[in-house]
Amino acid sequence: MSELHKFIFEGLPVRGMLVRLTDGWKEVLARRTEAGDVFPAPVRALLGEMAAAGVLMQSNIKFNGALVLQMYGDGPVKLAVAEVQPDLAFRATAKVVGTVADDARLEALLNVGGQGRCAITLDPADKRAGQQPYQGVVSLHGDLREPLQNLSEVLEHYMLQSEQLDTRLVLAANDEVAAGLLIQRMPMAGAANLAEGSQRSADEDEIGRNEAYNRIAHLAATLTREELLTLDAPTILRRLFWEETLRQFEPQQGEHGPRFVCNCSRERVGGMLRALGRDEIDGIVVEQGRVEIACDFCGRKYHFDPVDVGGLFTPPRDQMPGSEAIN
Repeated sequence: MSELHKFIFEGLPVRGMLVRLTDGWKEVLARRTEAGDVFPAPVRALLGEMAAAGVLMQSNIKFNGALVLQMYGDGPVKLAVAEVQPDLAFRATAKVVGTVADDARLEALLNVGGQGRCAITLDPADKRAGQQPYQGVVSLHGDLREPLQNLSEVLEHYMLQSEQLDTRLVLAANDEVAAGLLIQRMPMAGAANLAEGSQRSADEDEIGRNEAYNRIAHLAATLTREELLTLDAPTILRRLFWEETLRQFEPQQGEHGPRFVCNCSRERVGGMLRALGRDEIDGIVVEQGRVEIACDFCGRKYHFDPVDVGGLFTPPRDQMPGSEAIN
C-alpha cells in the first residue's frame, strides 16, 4: 500500500518525509496500458518521480487546494503533469510528441533547446472571486546555466528560491514503485518566522551553513536508487540515520494516504466542449457521428451524441434527455 512517513530530528532544525507510491502508481500505468497508450520508460520514470515529489511538497506545505507540478519544454516530451490534492490523492500524465531514447534524461526529454521549464501551481480550493492561482516557474538550468539532468536538482533549486530553505531530494521510480525522500532545514521557530530585519536575516544566513542540516543532507544523498525502490521505509531510515534521534509520526496510508484518484467528470468535459464552440463540435459530430473524449489522466471515455451536443448549447429549461453514454 502506498504510504507517507513524516519525521523530525530531535533537537535539530531538520525535518523529513519519505513517500512510497505502490498500488496507486501501478494503477496510473495500468490505465495507460488499457488505453493502448504506454509511455516510453524514461517518461514513466519521470512521471513517477513527479508524482512522488508532488506528494512530498503538498504534504510539506499543508495547502488547501491542488498542487500541480508541470514540466514543459522543447523536447520530445511537450508536457508532463502531476497533480496532488490536499488529501494526497494524485494523478499524472504526459504528452509525448517525439521519439524518446531509452537512456534519455531530463535535458533530452524536455530541454533540448534550452527552453524547458518547471512550474508549480497552487490552486486554492476556496478561491475568492477573481483570485488567481499562485504559480512559480524556474528553468531547467543550474546557477551556471548548465542543463540539469535530474528532477530532484530542479526542485531543490526551486525550493531554495521560493522558500529560501535548504532542501535535499532523492527521487526514483520504475514500473512498480515511485518513491522520494525529502530532507529540509526548518526555518526559525516561533515569531521569528514572521519577523523582519535581523531575525529574518539571521535565518537566511543559515542557507548552506547549518551544520546539522548539512550532515543529515549528506547522509540522505548516500541513498541509492535501488535502495529507495526496494527497501521499506523503516529500513531506509534506520540505515541512513542510525546515529540520529528521530521522532517518527504515524504513517499515512489507505484513504488517509497517497492514492490515485481522478476527478474528471462528464460535466467538466461538457464545459470544455462548450468552450470550443458550437461550430467546431457540430463539425466533429457531422464527421464522426459523435464526440468521444478520453481523460488523459485515467483513460475514461466520455461520449456525446448529437442530442447530447445539442443539450450542451441549449438552456437547461429547454433541454431534452440525452444518452448520457459513458464507456
